[in-house]
Amino acid sequence: MSGTSERPAAPAGASTGTARPTVTERDQQGAAPSGPDDRPGPSEPDAYRAAFQLAALPMAVVDRRGRVVRVNDAMGALLGADPRSLVLQPAADLVGLASDRPTWQSYSEVLDGTRSRLRCTRRLKHADGRSVWAEVTVVPMADPAARGPAGAGGVLLSVTDISDRHELRERLRHLRLHDPVTRLPNRALFFERLSTALETPPFQDDSLPRHGRIGLCYLDLDGFKAVNDTLGHRVGDRLLAAVAGRLTDCAEADGHHRGGDHGVGGGGHLVARLGGDEFAILVEDSAGAHQLTELAHSVLTALQRPFDLAGQRLSVSASIGVVERATAGTSPTGLMQAADTTLYWAKADGRARWTLFDPERNAHRVTRQALSSTLRAAVERGEFTLEYQPLVGMADEVVRGVEALVRWNHPQFGTLAPNRFVSIAEEDGTIVQLGRWVLRTACRQARRWQLEHPGEPALFISVNVAVRQIRDSDLVADVAEVLAETGLEPALLQLELTESAVMGSSGRPLRVLQELSDMGVRIAIDDFGTGYSNLAYLSRLPVSVLKLDGSFVRGFRYEDDSHPSPADETIVEAMVQLAHRLGLTVTAECVETSGQAERLRRIGCDTGQGWLYSRAVAPERIAELIAGKPQAG
Repeated sequence: MSGTSERPAAPAGASTGTARPTVTERDQQGAAPSGPDDRPGPSEPDAYRAAFQLAALPMAVVDRRGRVVRVNDAMGALLGADPRSLVLQPAADLVGLASDRPTWQSYSEVLDGTRSRLRCTRRLKHADGRSVWAEVTVVPMADPAARGPAGAGGVLLSVTDISDRHELRERLRHLRLHDPVTRLPNRALFFERLSTALETPPFQDDSLPRHGRIGLCYLDLDGFKAVNDTLGHRVGDRLLAAVAGRLTDCAEADGHHRGGDHGVGGGGHLVARLGGDEFAILVEDSAGAHQLTELAHSVLTALQRPFDLAGQRLSVSASIGVVERATAGTSPTGLMQAADTTLYWAKADGRARWTLFDPERNAHRVTRQALSSTLRAAVERGEFTLEYQPLVGMADEVVRGVEALVRWNHPQFGTLAPNRFVSIAEEDGTIVQLGRWVLRTACRQARRWQLEHPGEPALFISVNVAVRQIRDSDLVADVAEVLAETGLEPALLQLELTESAVMGSSGRPLRVLQELSDMGVRIAIDDFGTGYSNLAYLSRLPVSVLKLDGSFVRGFRYEDDSHPSPADETIVEAMVQLAHRLGLTVTAECVETSGQAERLRRIGCDTGQGWLYSRAVAPERIAELIAGKPQAG
């Protein structure tokens, strides 16, 4: 019929009537064009090619062997190359997929059809030399059997330019990892770099010497708080920034100097502000401790020059802890602990100096810390014992009394003398609890000797007392309670305090000493001559005994076998005579030879104590000495 379109043949078995097909039927059968708008368009493959070529997203079709078979204009523009020049090139080379093994493995699996997708970030190079940060995606073609731009079996590679996003991320990371005052890396970046340096093996290059070592200068400004408090935080911040500049200069100078010899350049040095007025200079692949100490010395020299800050001329110094060791077996925590300890040593040694980490000194510190953490529990567990050293009359060599000396039977370190733990006990307050135990145990033992030897003169017991016991406890009540409990006469108890603890005493300490003296307890000054040596003040204290420091007795030396050196003897003689005029008795410590004993006897010293007579011994040995002259022990 004229004026009508030709219709497609109906499927076999269908009605051949003249009724018009429904919309669904026409869709199924394929409607014939009926006007100008229904003219046939381009074929499906042509449409795909056109869309691919005009797409804004850079894309390439890659065959199963990894070669580019088609690339669009956007990809050429991204790389700054003619798209035709990219055809047949390995796709992995164009977008850096072969730069590391994991990515290459994943890419190969996508090509083989055993992996559904690869997505990674790569830094590409434009033809003009600039870098392009891109997100690369590789996926199999939707239908490998379908006709398309690549033919059968290809994969589609697409690239998204994320340079702006990457730049923003890096800017935010820089703000997060850098100190706003000094512009230096902050604590987070420092530890990130430190961890990387310790975990990553050094790059192997036979032309460059590699040491496998790491160094750290950890420094703290001396007196910076005073600058903040007096001149304000704005000046303090300017000072920190100026210090950071000088530290950076020192690090760069050392890095360039070493780089000239070793090829490491300045890249192995990281200057960071760790917080407050603390800075660190990390030296990767250090050449040895000498490099770190030279760097620390240059830093001290640089910081000694005055700073001119907005009309303010400031001078500062620094204390520096220096650590240098092999990277193998070193952890970030261990390195920082060593650096912190060494910085503390530098401050304790007088500030404005550097101190190199000393394993032996650190071992002593670790031991001290171990003792400190277990001391209080050790008192409660009864790990302490007392030994007794005789105090002998110089004129007749008869034992007059004994000094109680505490020992710690430590389960790990063995028997420890008082100098290993008493200072720790004084610092943490355990000395109060330990001192009560020593006082009670010593007085109980003295009373027992008295009862066991009724025919012999009773020995007095001398007990050391720390100044903290006077300040932090009711020492008078403790002494009264122990004397009442044991039945020991007050005159048989002597309490020893060091000269530095007694001299200058006023207020409560002086009242305590006076009350103890009023009770009849004798007060002795131990190690006399090493502190204030203020005999005028001494006359106003309730003291009855001076114990001369052992250094005076050890100073009794002979220039030959028969002629003594008179200087030390003259000093001791003057102190003994003055003490006697003040009504005090004198005990000489550290008497080790008969020659020393004879000279002390001639000077007029009252009692002596030392190895000539006996070492500190168990209480059972003292009973053997009560009846006669002591024997050297």
